[in-house]
Amino acid sequence: MHRPAVRDARPAAVEPAPAAGPGTAAGRTTPAGPDTAQAPTAHTARTGDTAEPPPHRPAEVAAAQSAPGAEGAATAADPSARRPPPARPRARYTAVDWPQLPGWQQDRAAELWPALRAGCQRPPAGWAGVCARARAFTPPDDGYARDFIERELAPWRVEAIDGRGDGLATGYFEPVLEARRQRQPGFEVPVHRAPPDLAQRQPWWSRAELDREPARLRGLEIAWLAHPLDALLLQVQGSGRLRLTEPDGRQQTVRVAYAAHNGHPYRSVGRWLVDQGELTLEGASWPAIRAWGERAGPQRLQQMLQANPRVIFFREEPLADPRTGPRGAQGVPLTAGRSVAVDPQALSYGSVLWLDTTEPLSSTPLQRLVMAQDTGTAITGAVRIDLFFGLGAPAEALAGRMKQPLRVWLLWPREAD
Repeated sequence: MHRPAVRDARPAAVEPAPAAGPGTAAGRTTPAGPDTAQAPTAHTARTGDTAEPPPHRPAEVAAAQSAPGAEGAATAADPSARRPPPARPRARYTAVDWPQLPGWQQDRAAELWPALRAGCQRPPAGWAGVCARARAFTPPDDGYARDFIERELAPWRVEAIDGRGDGLATGYFEPVLEARRQRQPGFEVPVHRAPPDLAQRQPWWSRAELDREPARLRGLEIAWLAHPLDALLLQVQGSGRLRLTEPDGRQQTVRVAYAAHNGHPYRSVGRWLVDQGELTLEGASWPAIRAWGERAGPQRLQQMLQANPRVIFFREEPLADPRTGPRGAQGVPLTAGRSVAVDPQALSYGSVLWLDTTEPLSSTPLQRLVMAQDTGTAITGAVRIDLFFGLGAPAEALAGRMKQPLRVWLLWPREAD
């Protein structure tokens, strides 16, 4: 599968959703089908905000609300005053009211704006007007942000075609790894750029075949890592930062981003460990996989790695702004805690979503606004997301344990552009 995303799939996955069901009016559903002209932190909550707008608004709020399309605000409580989202093959959408979104009043809604503005660099079809108004508006607090969302968008419950509304939330992050430009003792695991003849043979050589014939990748090394598990982490996440030591001793941090893969199907090493009786299904998290790999001998570790025939190739990118996240499949930088990976056959890139899930290994609600800005091989089905937790070890601790129940709502423009 062509994969323009920032990363490959995590071990956790759900089955793709099956199919059927028509309709468009309030309380009914829209079926699936191709979109039209689609453009290529830990949880925070605050109580006390209300969706009711304050009596006096700053001038920028008034300007945004008086812009074309703002007349939809008068019908914010009426599910029938909306246009349905474009149909997608793996999802259906049911019109709902705002009070049906669990925790709607408690999110720090203004924190969505950096991710929203990033997504509006490449908006989906039908979002041009909303994006123009969002770019012109800086919400002074969460109440104003919520009011803008309610005025501009309408909520739709996301379900599989067969009506199932429950799914799975996992997490991912951007790792930071020590690396050397040249091979040396202690740093002997390569990160490769794409071979020039990749397109001439599909699928290209598998992981096991390349282990037996490493000369096929000779000269394509971007850098060298300390451990095979570091390479596995980079391959699974699909991008990362390298704290790179050059031959002259100079140090710099660069990003390696997804470039291509060898055309083989992805196979979860977590699933392989479960099938081997090494881990339980419930315990197959990234920390558990890493701990197993550090205990395993070299031969057994290689068996686990070769269970996944897919190999990811990377490209090196300068890190002009360390605050900027990697680019997702939408082609815009990801925002920690507010960007998610989705199945593009269920949800359009650039869409605003409402999540109802829980914190990693917890029953504490995680309910928030996010942007659909990425995808991954294991992210299939309507109610399936991967939450981008950000950079480095703190994000890794959260993402590696995130495997929680999920419900999703799509927030779609009320009015056509």
